[in-house]
Amino acid sequence: MRKITSFVLVAALTVSMSSLAQTKKPKATVAPAPAPGNVEDLTAAQLKSYLTFIASDEMEGRDTPSKGLNITARFIAAMLDRWGVQPAGENGTYFQKINLRRTKLEPEKTVAEINGQSYKYGDDFLATAVPATVSGNCVYVGHGYVIKSKNINAYQTSSGTIDIKDKIIIINSGFPKDVTMRELTGKQGEDWLDPMTYARKNGAKAIVAIPNFLTLANWKNAQRNVQQRGSLLPEMGNDMPAQLPAITLSVPMVNALFAGERTTGITILTRGAAGEMAEPFDLNKKVSFTIGGAVEQIPTQNVIGVLPGSDPVLKNEYVAIGAHYDHVGVGAPDAKGDSIYNGADDDGSGTTAVLALAETFAKGPRPKRSLLFIWHCGEEKGLWGSEYFTNHPTVDLKQVVTQLNIDMIGRSKPAGDTNPRNRELSGPNEIYVIGSKMMSTELGALSERVNNNFLKLEFNYKYDDPRDPNRFFFRSDHFNYAQKGVPIIFYFDGEHEDYHRPSDHVEKIDFQKMEKVSRTVYATAWELGNAATRPKIDKQLPAELSAN
Repeated sequence: MRKITSFVLVAALTVSMSSLAQTKKPKATVAPAPAPGNVEDLTAAQLKSYLTFIASDEMEGRDTPSKGLNITARFIAAMLDRWGVQPAGENGTYFQKINLRRTKLEPEKTVAEINGQSYKYGDDFLATAVPATVSGNCVYVGHGYVIKSKNINAYQTSSGTIDIKDKIIIINSGFPKDVTMRELTGKQGEDWLDPMTYARKNGAKAIVAIPNFLTLANWKNAQRNVQQRGSLLPEMGNDMPAQLPAITLSVPMVNALFAGERTTGITILTRGAAGEMAEPFDLNKKVSFTIGGAVEQIPTQNVIGVLPGSDPVLKNEYVAIGAHYDHVGVGAPDAKGDSIYNGADDDGSGTTAVLALAETFAKGPRPKRSLLFIWHCGEEKGLWGSEYFTNHPTVDLKQVVTQLNIDMIGRSKPAGDTNPRNRELSGPNEIYVIGSKMMSTELGALSERVNNNFLKLEFNYKYDDPRDPNRFFFRSDHFNYAQKGVPIIFYFDGEHEDYHRPSDHVEKIDFQKMEKVSRTVYATAWELGNAATRPKIDKQLPAELSAN
């Protein structure tokens, strides 16, 4: 793919915006009626200029954490400062610092025993990179899940609930029979609990996993990945539950663990593979293991700016506009040898749109409410940046009237495209809209009204469904805002052939579509910013959407 020169990298921070300002703005591709504020100053050329930098090879895929992500953060902050957008991070800066904890497994310090018999890491067992020394009695609990809607409880015996406090739980890897991710509805920790959640909640010491056939087939790859990458987790303060240490046993070690017990290791393995779990029971064996690991702290950041509103009272409320500026970094090369996952659409397009929106609003009239612009890190790792911000907001989260989330808006399905991986990709004048009606009837109506009176995009609500098997509602940063009671709208172009591949390039972006969607977000934020009242929350999130 085309690389940009070092000169262009510097120029992007110094003079490119000046040249854009001197360029005659192209006419809108769809005639606005009427155009709010200075929305026509937001152009495809502007978007292309920013995205060419943000999704360049020099950013190395913007992994969290990485040098490329940090450069992108500084670029965004420099632009905000140039335009007069005020810092809304910590200590008068544009940055909200998030500390990450990386743990690298130390194989030579990682050992295990069953009744005094020693076992070797790699050959006999695998381990998570959670340093610990654990010793205790064991209890087998089958799949380890509790799913209330299915009346599933792995800890229930004929005589009551088995006690796991101060014990090591032994689980079969995988879901219960006839259960997939889509059955895990309601609130995690209450309506359903996975083995780790249940173990933490009920005082278990550790988890020992019995492998399934897929784990056994990928044993060496899993061992290599843990040793090379270790674990990486954000430090969420008091909000972050402690991870329990866990190991996965080889087949010989499973047989040794269940030798002389009421059920043999082979029976446990085969039943587990079929999803047919045995009733939970206490084992006579004692298991001990030590996981050795070296821990380092690595900082990363959200980027946050604010434009104060024009009304002396309403400026204390905020319309939040956000995107995630990270992607997945450098990985396995494709057939062309390209190993940089540039993430032009995911989510370079959203990152760029929020940047262009900040510039356009900064250079034009202000709505009555303040505008909060936020670029989240770590979305690809598990919505880290938005989780951290919503737990440690730099503004009063109760004053955020709506969060507009832009995640992938740059691709269009070409006419005649028969590629099955592009089957659900939206068209040039189409965008998927998710969540606008789930908490607030007024917000859904406002969103529709703005679009119908302005660019008349085709709003596709296919994924605006609590039982969407793709679970898109859970998969981007708006989710954490909704969990805190903030109404949201999520704009999304749909998955495509280049999703999470090195081929997600700038050259494939439909900048005219990006312009139309970005202008629609501008018009929606303008309307929200000037409305007499904030959108009324008249609905609870559906139970299926209340937890990840």
